[in-house]
Amino acid sequence: MLKRKDSYVVAVVGATGAVGEEMVLILEERDFPVKELRVFASERSLGKKIEFRSNEIPVETLNEDSFKGIDIALFSAGAERSKIWAPVAVRSGCVVIDNSSQWRMEPDVPLVVPEVNAHDLTWHKGIIANPNCSTIQMVVALKPIHDVARIKRIVVTTFQSVSGTGKKAMDELLQQTTDLLNFRDIKCNVYPHQIAFNVLPHIDKFLENGYTKEEMKMVNETKKIMGDPSIRVTATTVRVPVFRCHSESVNIETEKKLTANEVRAILAGAPGIIVFDAPEKNVYPLPVHVAGKDEVYVGRVREDESVENGINMWIVADNLRKGAALNAVQIAEKLIEMAS
Repeated sequence: MLKRKDSYVVAVVGATGAVGEEMVLILEERDFPVKELRVFASERSLGKKIEFRSNEIPVETLNEDSFKGIDIALFSAGAERSKIWAPVAVRSGCVVIDNSSQWRMEPDVPLVVPEVNAHDLTWHKGIIANPNCSTIQMVVALKPIHDVARIKRIVVTTFQSVSGTGKKAMDELLQQTTDLLNFRDIKCNVYPHQIAFNVLPHIDKFLENGYTKEEMKMVNETKKIMGDPSIRVTATTVRVPVFRCHSESVNIETEKKLTANEVRAILAGAPGIIVFDAPEKNVYPLPVHVAGKDEVYVGRVREDESVENGINMWIVADNLRKGAALNAVQIAEKLIEMAS
């Protein structure tokens, strides 16, 4: 467990990626008690520097001794690197908060969204998993409803921005858009099909059951985070030509009947949520408005008239912030609160 201190030595692994850069930014924005920040990336980033609190910090590469003296490490360097280096960090006495998929479904690794299941931090063994971006924003909105009316079934369709794939995908969307508008041929390097002015019902690899890995992440992670394996979840995940923010159309069936107004009231009183719902005035969450925001925005709340106890809603959040970097930093803040 983390020991209480006035300030901490913090590492960001994968600091030159889209999420890593956001982690550094959020540590500064939230005035996290950083005594010293160290930043790590692959050999390709050697020579680069990351700005933090008006200082330029040189990028380092990882070795067996990298984590000595580091208290907290925020990982966003992919599953393969996490598999190798997270145990090395733990052996050095460091607490790892990992943004990859590597540890999420391990039984002895807590999968945490602080607004939902911060209590699970009490049993970590050095590694804490940060959930999938699309799962995070959904469970923030659904857990308060589950506590009141018990959710039996979730049907979710996501509309996920290209930043969820990383910087190269953002560059590809920009380049394809520019090329198309200038009547030039486009190139597809990151995605198997054109993403500009298009929609791809394909995120991550397809599995034998016909679902993608991304879809099954949402199914399995939701049950683990909510602490209720009986919830039935089905997902369709879609990539859209948006740079930042994931949107989700979510349909739930509850045990107890709730009206749309009751759902709005529940969500309005829950942490980390903004109810943005006045469709008669064209007020509903949009990626262009939510980008850069910390909260999960919920709108289009309405009763599903095809079933007895059904609710539809529209959920939007910044996938680089609450969907990744912010959630990781919030986990670190909770660990400090709990430190003895």
